[in-house]
Amino acid sequence: MKRDLSLDQTTELAQTFGLLADPTRLSIVISCMDQERSVGEIAETLGLSTSLTSHHLRLLRSAHILRSERRGKQVFYAMADACVESVLNTMIEHVFTHDHNLN
Repeated sequence: MKRDLSLDQTTELAQTFGLLADPTRLSIVISCMDQERSVGEIAETLGLSTSLTSHHLRLLRSAHILRSERRGKQVFYAMADACVESVLNTMIEHVFTHDHNLN
């Protein structure tokens, strides 16, 4: 299937992959795939500072990969786009299949 993308669309796609190419940001996104998570919970689970986690979350939210919802003093994050989640699930399955074939 051929896709005719404009230069702006190609740039946006490359930026999305660039954001997800960072292992920390990818770990944050994966941690939000199954359930909403607070900033503090993400930071603690991944062993990151809250400020670094918040920085990454701002980037991911501005790219519409994650969405946020404020509840009182806490902000919770979850997947914003089922398409991105589907791509990640496919790639995770690919990695598991590839790892299995190496052993």
